[in-house]
Amino acid sequence: MDKKEYQEKLEAQIKEWQAEVEKLKAQAQKKSAETKIEYKDRIKELEQRVERQREKLDAMKEAGESKWEDLKKEVEKETNEIKAQLRDIFS
Repeated sequence: MDKKEYQEKLEAQIKEWQAEVEKLKAQAQKKSAETKIEYKDRIKELEQRVERQREKLDAMKEAGESKWEDLKKEVEKETNEIKAQLRDIFS
């Protein structure tokens, strides 16, 4: 996968995560007060992670080849953590 394809894939993944965050926000509104607080904290953390991915995507667009590879490794690590967090929240 070349740089452009990878960036497009990441852009689509970010949009998917943003949709998941919105779904979580809607679900949180239906929960008890205590659970809402827990959801709110977890959603905030997830939003921050997704935003960091957006920032890395923007940096990738400007990066040279060697810096791009470093960013790709960071993105892949964060992607795995976001996916694990989503599995945890939805389980």
